[in-house]
Amino acid sequence: MLTIITVCGNGIGSSLMLKLKIEEICKENNIQAAVESSDFNAAKGRKCDLIVTVGELASQFESSQKVAVIRSYINKKKIQEDILDRLIELDQSHQH
Repeated sequence: MLTIITVCGNGIGSSLMLKLKIEEICKENNIQAAVESSDFNAAKGRKCDLIVTVGELASQFESSQKVAVIRSYINKKKIQEDILDRLIELDQSHQH
């Protein structure tokens, strides 16, 4: 199972919306994932398979953390375009 953290500045509205969209995308693509929303500071030191956030925050994470950049917190089509390939790749590497 993948561990995914969605991140916005305050960890309240935007990251929660993103969490719901990613859960839908994972379910539709048979990807097992535990998705959690978080604020930037809390996510910074966390261990997970993938952090999903917008470009302004993505560059501030440690290089050791895997970060996927999305263009929208709420547009499911854009989110899927931005991260589906990455999710499938991570999911496949977890199964081996």
